[in-house]
Amino acid sequence: MASTSIISMFLLPVILLIWVSPAVLSEKCSPHEKKILLQVKQEFGNPSMLSSWNASTDCCTSAWEGIECTTEKPYRVSQIELHGLDLPGPVDLPPSLFNLVDLDELLIFEMPNLKGQIPPQISNLKKLTVLYLFSTNISGPIPESLAQIKTLTNINLAGNNLSGPLPHLLPSLPSIRVIFADENRISGPIPDSYGSFASSLVTLTLSHNMLSGKIPAALKGLDAELLDLSWNKLEGDGSVLFGAEKKTEEITLAGNMLSFDIGKVEFGRNITRLNLKHNRIYGKLPEGLTKLQHLTRLNVSYNQLCGPIPQGGRLQGYFPIDASSFASNKCLCGPPLPPCK
Repeated sequence: MASTSIISMFLLPVILLIWVSPAVLSEKCSPHEKKILLQVKQEFGNPSMLSSWNASTDCCTSAWEGIECTTEKPYRVSQIELHGLDLPGPVDLPPSLFNLVDLDELLIFEMPNLKGQIPPQISNLKKLTVLYLFSTNISGPIPESLAQIKTLTNINLAGNNLSGPLPHLLPSLPSIRVIFADENRISGPIPDSYGSFASSLVTLTLSHNMLSGKIPAALKGLDAELLDLSWNKLEGDGSVLFGAEKKTEEITLAGNMLSFDIGKVEFGRNITRLNLKHNRIYGKLPEGLTKLQHLTRLNVSYNQLCGPIPQGGRLQGYFPIDASSFASNKCLCGPPLPPCK
């Protein structure tokens, strides 16, 4: 009798294993991460567009909307890309997202009903390289804890309702390439630290915010291919943003209160687009503008510039650079404006 009990004890796990569905045994999705994802779905308000997120299926298959997993064991959820979800009403950014610690990319966008704040716990995502949270209604400050995610290369927080100051520590990210934070309500000055971004930085856009104060002299060290600080309330000497040796291709400073002598500015040879309209820039346009061989767009209108427009290069007869590019200045003259007196 005792021997029968021993045999039964060893056979029971085998029998149970046989009863388990082969699909469950072969499932790549971590039970822990599946549980988190289903919690995220619930926190989103169970939108119909996430009906594929089903407890009975493998989350590491193409069946789960917006989910990608690593291709080697141990399988982990590496990417979430969700956009235009049919949220049932205003819902907060799901806090459970920040428990998916192996995420490499988090992309959530085009959801006007998504609100709430980016929590400090975002720093739990230590492997994150790409963070896209744009075109939503999330609010509050950009957390300083973003700077703790040393793997970040791309950040897009544009078109939200973010407010408060720029994070001072963001330039400490060693591999950052792209930062979009335009079309928010970010206020206060640009920190001095923004002159010390890593050389990997390619794009920095902070346009259409409420930034104010003087351009720090430390921004002389800021060198990005695309820089957009337009339509804020910035003042002071914007000439520090230029330099003959900088890699800048596009620079947009329009719609501020910047005041400096443009005649003393040295432009990098790679500039393709230069928009300085609606400021308080003065002086004579430098001859160096005629040497910009890649220039395709230029606008210095609505400033306090004076003197003859340099002749040559792409400053005359190169559409769309025309009279409107130089309009409403103190006393600019010469083609494509009327002749100097």
